[in-house]
Amino acid sequence: MNRRIALIATVAAVIVIVVAAALAYRFGSAHGALQTASQSPVVGKAQQGKRAPEFVVATTAGLFDLNAVRKPVFLEIFATWCPHCQREAAVIDRLYEKYKSRVAFVAVSGSNTAMDGSSTSSELDVLDWIRRFNVRYPVAYDPILNVADLYLQGGFPTLAVIGTDKKIRYLDDGEISYGELDAALRKALR
Repeated sequence: MNRRIALIATVAAVIVIVVAAALAYRFGSAHGALQTASQSPVVGKAQQGKRAPEFVVATTAGLFDLNAVRKPVFLEIFATWCPHCQREAAVIDRLYEKYKSRVAFVAVSGSNTAMDGSSTSSELDVLDWIRRFNVRYPVAYDPILNVADLYLQGGFPTLAVIGTDKKIRYLDDGEISYGELDAALRKALR
């Protein structure tokens, strides 16, 4: 009987330790930023239906000036460390291949943390992200996070579709399906 009680006590202790460790990891201050890796404390002033905040960035395809663009714009605010952004890159690549002649695409870095989750973001980090996830659409490194401060909706990635009238037609964050984004682009092209 003593062996059985000892075994039950040991199993209960292990369960308590595992649960405590999981709760400490989830809610502890040391790991809080990593646990909510796809969330950001920033919520920009951009609002669906309102005029899009202006910005200019240097991209892998040249200078992008929102004011100078005469067609709809697909904007992504991403973080290289964000798993949702990493997966969303393939969705955006498909949209880019379909709409690149009719829609201006631009992705802008929105975090000062690098892909490894601990070092500071840099142009090299963004270029590595582009290479690793086979990103074909234009990408900009924004070291001062100006565009993120304007557009980020509290999570990565934040995706926006801006009409030719410079009003935000679509604005959401997180992993968004190809179908939903395709519909938003089709609507902006009408």
